[in-house]
Amino acid sequence: MSKIVKIYSTPICPYCKMAKQYLTENNIPFEDVDVASNQTATREMISKSSQMGVPVFDIDGQIIVGFDKTKIKQLLGI
Repeated sequence: MSKIVKIYSTPICPYCKMAKQYLTENNIPFEDVDVASNQTATREMISKSSQMGVPVFDIDGQIIVGFDKTKIKQLLGI
């Protein structure tokens, strides 16, 4: 069973771009949530992570703040 991956990001964030590229290159499906244009998503991200910075990953309810490949791989089991 595949895990649900959501990434909260902004269009100008270089780490967000690298994170999305990493997920794409590894064939990991994800939902990209642009917090720059969606205030509801921004509040949701802050509620989950207690952080204002991006990227924030939500992998099956587990939160990762920042582009941490080791934690991402661990949560995805890859």
